[in-house]
Amino acid sequence: MTNLKSRPLTVAGLNRRRFLQTSSSLGIAAATIGATEVVFAGSKKILKVRAYADLRSLDPAFSQGVVDEEIQSSIYSKLIQYKPGREWGYQLDAAESIEQASPTTIKFKLKPGIMFSNGFGEMTAEDVKFSYERILDDALKSTNTPDWGSLKGVTVLNKYEGIIEFSDPYPPAWNIALPYIVGNIVCKKAWLEAGGKVDTTTPCVSGPYLHADWQPKQRTVLKRNPEWHGGIAEFDEIHILPIDDEGSAQIAYESGDLDYTRVPLGAVGSLKDSMPAHSKLEEYPSLFYVWVGMNVENEMLSNENLRKAIQHAIDVPSIMEASYFGAAQPSTGIIAPGLTGNRAQSNVPPGANFKKAKEYLAAAGMSDGVTVTLDVLNKAANVTTAQVIQATCAQVGITIDINLHESGAFWSLGDSSAGERYKDIQLILNRYSMAPDPSYATAWFITSQKGIWNWERFSNAEFDQLETAAKAEVDVSKRDTMYQRMQDIMEDSGAYRFITHEATPVIYSDTIKPAFRPDGLPLFRYFSQS
Repeated sequence: MTNLKSRPLTVAGLNRRRFLQTSSSLGIAAATIGATEVVFAGSKKILKVRAYADLRSLDPAFSQGVVDEEIQSSIYSKLIQYKPGREWGYQLDAAESIEQASPTTIKFKLKPGIMFSNGFGEMTAEDVKFSYERILDDALKSTNTPDWGSLKGVTVLNKYEGIIEFSDPYPPAWNIALPYIVGNIVCKKAWLEAGGKVDTTTPCVSGPYLHADWQPKQRTVLKRNPEWHGGIAEFDEIHILPIDDEGSAQIAYESGDLDYTRVPLGAVGSLKDSMPAHSKLEEYPSLFYVWVGMNVENEMLSNENLRKAIQHAIDVPSIMEASYFGAAQPSTGIIAPGLTGNRAQSNVPPGANFKKAKEYLAAAGMSDGVTVTLDVLNKAANVTTAQVIQATCAQVGITIDINLHESGAFWSLGDSSAGERYKDIQLILNRYSMAPDPSYATAWFITSQKGIWNWERFSNAEFDQLETAAKAEVDVSKRDTMYQRMQDIMEDSGAYRFITHEATPVIYSDTIKPAFRPDGLPLFRYFSQS
């Protein structure tokens, strides 16, 4: 961990160049992760891509979000998969057919002949039942239980057919559960032989690629699965390189070590002016949400007036300019524009209100000033954001000490099962991935998620009740009102300062045909050669 206790920068004259120069002087890791070690054997077709973090689990029950899912969706099958393109939709994968049979049931039929690797035989409806129901098993303690909402279980009708049953209507099944993390189908026999769960290896797969190798902090290697039911996978191998920082990833791309990567928002203009040879740039809206969270159980931050002072001292427009080069917009909450539940405006305006911040600080009994820590994942945009926060908070007497963490350490900070470090969190700059349903944003902030994904340790009975009810609500207008109210509750607690949803610019070689979700996230199983 790196601690920055330097004198805060003055607000006057804030500009992105100054912040980026300062960030560079911090010695931010340049992601020298062995990209130049990629070996091309003979005429192998190898796709080289970037992920923003390293593999953490190959078990859908313990997937740590989109980073693991980018791998899992390439090696496992689902009944349905997200359809690549600019509009959200799904397409059949393991399912020959699937339908909403009633408000609380979904009937499916598997394609015959889907084989698990390593001799584990044909996929059946029993495997679907096992895969889905294990996520709900209290003994397993899956971190992804919320994704299945009100799932009761799966009734097997015959070898290939079954009915997915919910206790209440669950519209997000089609947007989140089935085509995303918990929709991955694993082999019952193989998983039971492995003890009921796996870590960073897997006994068998059924998707287009096999998991061949993982070199921590260097690369994950996928190889073509010769038994894939979908035909012949496009590439002999896919090499997935974990690079936290988009700027470092862009350097790796321009050096020829990647075929695809997301790039910094600040690089879009220069890339359009001078595009690397044989490259294409595309821009997508983003569903990611970035915010500053505050640990309400920390002795210092349990003071609601202090939290609200910090909310009003953070100037989001300055962050947009310095960290995102004016290419992103302030967010109004955790639900992005275009989704049910997006708020037209936030309760706390984006611009800092120093007068109100000082009033809250006085009400907190801290008129003489206070020092708090801000934990940050060490990547350029985050460090710049942290410095803007440090600078603006200083204007009201709040000193921010910035703690920088590398990826592995950062993503365990709020995990209460990883030790006592979560108690030391005061402020944390965070960023979560998202799926195309508002429930995927709110699910992580209910009381039962404290110490898992709810790092603010926020707890509100009305919020919890609304979260459950909104998942089952089929009236879109009512759902919209519920999700807006949930974000009001979060913001009114003082524990959240919403920042942005960012945007997603990507660059890729014209030798490939990439496949993206409408929010610009990659679907590697559908990448092909041009």
